[in-house]
Amino acid sequence: MPIGLAVEGANRPEMKLVEATLEARMIKRPEPTETWPPHLCLDQGDDDDAVRQTREEWGDTAHMRRRGEEAQAKRELPGYRARRWVVERTHAWMNRVRRRLIRWEKKGENALARVHFACAWITFRAAELFG
Repeated sequence: MPIGLAVEGANRPEMKLVEATLEARMIKRPEPTETWPPHLCLDQGDDDDAVRQTREEWGDTAHMRRRGEEAQAKRELPGYRARRWVVERTHAWMNRVRRRLIRWEKKGENALARVHFACAWITFRAAELFG
């Protein structure tokens, strides 16, 4: 599940929203230790120097490959599986909520509420409370 949400227009690159997403974290982060440093899974769309600087300022260990590195790792390591699948999976689950996929709302607050609803729906389904 995402730990923070930021809503912008479709023409805004997602790498520009990394800092806003980190600032919108709703869950208090545990204190990092040497054995459990904070991790942040990002996809290749976030491969940017500004994102790397923001991640360092927040103290997160990124799981993000530069463009082309993942293809090389797949060739060299049998059974390689990228850690960013969590991000891609969550995007796919959120796209199943059609009302959120096609933004009908004109106000940003309403669109944000729709995204929160989609996250709640995903969490509810993942909990499997009712079958």
